[in-house]
Amino acid sequence: MFYPDSFKVSTPTDREIQVTRDFRAPRQLVFDAFTKPELVRRWLLGPPGWMMPVCEIDLKVGGAYRYVWRKEGAKEMGMGGIFREIVTPERIVATERFDESWYPGDALDTTVFVEDGELTRVTVTVLYESKEARDTARRSGMEHGMAAGYSRLEEQLPEMLAAR
Repeated sequence: MFYPDSFKVSTPTDREIQVTRDFRAPRQLVFDAFTKPELVRRWLLGPPGWMMPVCEIDLKVGGAYRYVWRKEGAKEMGMGGIFREIVTPERIVATERFDESWYPGDALDTTVFVEDGELTRVTVTVLYESKEARDTARRSGMEHGMAAGYSRLEEQLPEMLAAR
């Protein structure tokens, strides 16, 4: 069962975008799906047709991550950052910078995983350097790629759970 109605995008402050989504899976599994390269590259792909040839995650404070996406006929997209805080399986705070950013400056991503019965709610709050940067990111349609990735993750969670 999928929970697309739980996918919500809001702007809690003039510099933030917040995305929430519920998943029917244990919190530790959802945390692993966000932090283990072999799992991340299965779902964090955005719209159909994209692939992730580079997925590197050094999951420790001060460690780096790097993602690169490719799609035939489209420009390659890469991004990465540094982990500032990790509380397994509750919270991750990391910087974010795209190779060719469409918004000015860096961003700070805070991802929180809250288990409630059989559901895990993921809340990603992206703090931009300015209102202009937040508004530019919001206009990019980023939520469409996130929604597609989260739906793909929801489809794969039962298989991930069975493999544990």
